[in-house]
Amino acid sequence: MNAPVTDYDVLRVFCAPNGGYGNELGVVRDGSVLPEPAQRQELAAKLGFSETVFVDDPERGVVDIYTPTLRLPFAGHPCVGTAWLLDVPELVTPAGVVGTRLDGEFTWIEARAEWAPARTLRQYATAAEVDDLAVPPKGEWVYAWAWLDEPAGRVRARAFPGRDDGIDEDEATGAAALLLTEQLGRALNITQGVGSQILTAPQPGGWVEIGGRVRLER
Repeated sequence: MNAPVTDYDVLRVFCAPNGGYGNELGVVRDGSVLPEPAQRQELAAKLGFSETVFVDDPERGVVDIYTPTLRLPFAGHPCVGTAWLLDVPELVTPAGVVGTRLDGEFTWIEARAEWAPARTLRQYATAAEVDDLAVPPKGEWVYAWAWLDEPAGRVRARAFPGRDDGIDEDEATGAAALLLTEQLGRALNITQGVGSQILTAPQPGGWVEIGGRVRLER
């Protein structure tokens, strides 16, 4: 089944303070042009972003998220980017309703750790060890991290999806940051990938906020 040609926006999510870096995201604002899951999966594979979002109801914030190889019930950087693009109070994902808010240069979402796919959170002794890591073998989704400044909650991290979809390292991953925040039980300021920035903060009732800067690429 061939996916028809369709318009999409390209965002960068979790940008650095200077507006650089961040993880690219494709957003199809009119999901009705590709109603079938197979069509959406085909386009997501063709575009090659770590995730592509299809918006099924822009006013209610109903979204559908795909990697190049599979559909996700929830993902962090797609929700942050789409929340910024649509400027709605919430997003409706298959996992649940994601609260959103804009605060100055940051866009925030509120989600639950159990919505995130399983990740191996692997702590290292120093940030230099994380910087020097080679891409691990396929098959395990690894979030490698170390403290940059533990009292201040500053973390160095890299993400390795372990999939055969051409994405060896994910520049910025909100879901993994969500899991790490839930595990540590504290607010974090994460530098991931080459230079992306992710902010997190635990909230009452098992919720976690994830925030970052978003830029429109095209």
